[in-house]
Amino acid sequence: MEHNGQQVGRPRDSRVDEAITAAVRKLLGEVGYAGLTVAAVAECAGIGKASIYRRYATKHEMIFAAVVHGEVLEVPPDTGSLLGDLTALARVIVGHLSNPAAAGALMSLLGEIAADPTLAERFTTTFVDPERAGNAELLERAVRRGELERLPDIDLFHAMFGGTVLSWLFISHHDPHDLPERLARFVCAALRSAAHQPLPSDRVPAVADERSVAPDGRSRP
Repeated sequence: MEHNGQQVGRPRDSRVDEAITAAVRKLLGEVGYAGLTVAAVAECAGIGKASIYRRYATKHEMIFAAVVHGEVLEVPPDTGSLLGDLTALARVIVGHLSNPAAAGALMSLLGEIAADPTLAERFTTTFVDPERAGNAELLERAVRRGELERLPDIDLFHAMFGGTVLSWLFISHHDPHDLPERLARFVCAALRSAAHQPLPSDRVPAVADERSVAPDGRSRP
């Protein structure tokens, strides 16, 4: 069952938000992602299902908001430098994704998103687009400070930054204790280097016909 997830009437009660988050995390530990239902969350939180559907259109949005972040991911405060801002952003992302509740649910959630185009589109609109907007705001600071000559590709930056953390935590299973600093330094260096290079041509270089190349690497006549 899906609802439009629109807020109506009086402002949301933060105590209800906290109760939903606590219930989702508790139930994920008890019944897992597949066994978690909106009805069970409502009962555990001591609220009606309508209170949940006023906040989230689907179970998937409710889980993501509870274990990763809500619809608004705040941009870290301006630290005065690109490296400082990137480090702060990396700490936020690592902090969200390395909590135990996220580790237990995120891979299942991403699998469902990958298999359902409608869910993927809504997920992008609800969560990913605000993340990208926040990334753009952070990088625009660096442009205004003169640290970058131009704004980089935001979609690529978002995928590189968040994707690295996902890979580090859930594929390689590395310890994330120094990941924010390492990732920030790496990306900062890459952005500064790219900002001082001419934009590459869209032309794809021709690939030599392997039949025209001799075994010693010389071109055949």
